[in-house]
Amino acid sequence: MTLFSKLRTMAISLTLLLNLSNGFAQTKPPQAASLAAANACPTAQQIKTKDLYGQWSVEFTAPPRGLPVKATLQLQQHAEYTESLAGTLLRDLNAAPGGVVPGHSPRAQVVGDLDGVLLMLDESSNGINLTASWDGKVVDGSCGQTIEGVWKDLSSNAPANAADVPFSLRQINAW
Repeated sequence: MTLFSKLRTMAISLTLLLNLSNGFAQTKPPQAASLAAANACPTAQQIKTKDLYGQWSVEFTAPPRGLPVKATLQLQQHAEYTESLAGTLLRDLNAAPGGVVPGHSPRAQVVGDLDGVLLMLDESSNGINLTASWDGKVVDGSCGQTIEGVWKDLSSNAPANAADVPFSLRQINAW
């Protein structure tokens, strides 16, 4: 074997070795890949209060007369109780079936808590009296961006047998 042949064989071997080592360096181990995927979309149980800060679209299924099907909810950290939520519900009462009825306003205050996967909010149209309650659950598999539950009219104008109104919240923007 000539010197040239030996050098050529060494060069080929070195090239193969470098290509193999680069390939190993670029391949993630299976555990790291699955861990990265798990971190990308938290389960409902992993959602924290701060994950709910932001703007949400609200859709009610068959709301009572005087309340629109759609609204917007903005949630943030409560000013006094840092593990709690505070925010504003915005709704166009003129778009409500049956027209505007007393007891609710276009802008309402909300406060509440996330307890595990359960979201509980209290709504006040005047900042003093409780006018509705929200009981929802973070939907598993939604990465914390969907909450479904029931809204209950507690205003002074609500009928005594006011039905629970199903709602769905979908996060538009997080902050």
